[in-house]
Amino acid sequence: MRTAISERLGVEFPLFAFSHCRDVVAAVTNAGGFGVLGAIAYTPEQLDVELSWIDEHVGGRPYGVDVLVPGKVDPAALDLSAHLADFIPERHRDFVAHLLSKYGVSAPPQPMGGSADEFGRRVTVAGATGLIDVALKHPIGLIASALGPPPPEMVAAARQAGVPVAALVGTVEHAHRQVAAGADLIVAQGTEAGGHTGEIATMVLVPQVVDAVAPVPVLAAGGIADGRQMAAAMALGAQGVWCGSVWLTTEEAETPPSVKRKMLAASSLDTVRSRSRTGKPARQLRSAWTEEWDSAPESPGALAMPLQILVAEAAMARIGAAAERGEPGAVELANYYVGQVVGQLGQVRPAREVVYAMVSEFADAVERLGRLSAD
Repeated sequence: MRTAISERLGVEFPLFAFSHCRDVVAAVTNAGGFGVLGAIAYTPEQLDVELSWIDEHVGGRPYGVDVLVPGKVDPAALDLSAHLADFIPERHRDFVAHLLSKYGVSAPPQPMGGSADEFGRRVTVAGATGLIDVALKHPIGLIASALGPPPPEMVAAARQAGVPVAALVGTVEHAHRQVAAGADLIVAQGTEAGGHTGEIATMVLVPQVVDAVAPVPVLAAGGIADGRQMAAAMALGAQGVWCGSVWLTTEEAETPPSVKRKMLAASSLDTVRSRSRTGKPARQLRSAWTEEWDSAPESPGALAMPLQILVAEAAMARIGAAAERGEPGAVELANYYVGQVVGQLGQVRPAREVVYAMVSEFADAVERLGRLSAD
């Protein structure tokens, strides 16, 4: 399965696996794909540990790192002298307390990893720079920017290190801006995808972006969890696929067991684009959390990024702990980012097995199409 991008990056299969879990990244890379570690979950020191572990486990095979640098954030995040928690309105604190009480969540407050200020500022250029610097000290094959054009600092550092820059887009206009900013690879992500997405479907978006940025290579993302969908993406002009949701129910995934069970039982109608986790529209499992924030009359509405991240993640730490103890209300509230392909995720499999199954299904689909053209 050779495309220009797979040959450039030195991978057997142009199958890119985004995950916050180092075990998934290593497993996919070792199976011939290209694992990409989401860095926002880590401090620079923690990221260095995770990447060192990956280095030890992939035997020199290529992998990548993804950082989250949105074009717009709450101005408070740019003031390094400010404490971000001070900008969270009391009505939002009260609403979270109301939800935890209403659903009987008994878990005590849990401190977030690192300080709240450091955590919240990871989504700014200043905060992401530390993660980028750490990533480029490792033998990564790609660095990706999500939610906004790669900042000049990122492009310059990656160029100096000889590392290609990828950027995620949801519209043709975004793609033009990303290429102008220096992106070497565009990931056209449809609204079906998990996490931050736009409103245009993958089938519509991919060929438009391919035509708009040629000869810059394009990967397709959103609604891709098997080889048939991979073949469809390649038929639209993509040189590979970028997948995230399909790894969430693998044996290696970081997904909490209570949430993984919800995913395995979910249909494709059980996701929603909601601002309730990050402050920007992000597709996730529909749950009592999304319903209350998006529909309850007393909801104060989501804050801007990164303040909503602080609100949500502090609450989710308590909800997750209670859900793992089997508290029914916490299970109702618990959710995670996942795309509409959740309806296809009916079993737990090793990540390597998912890679091989997708490649086999891709070959079958291509052969089937070949027979159609021969007739």
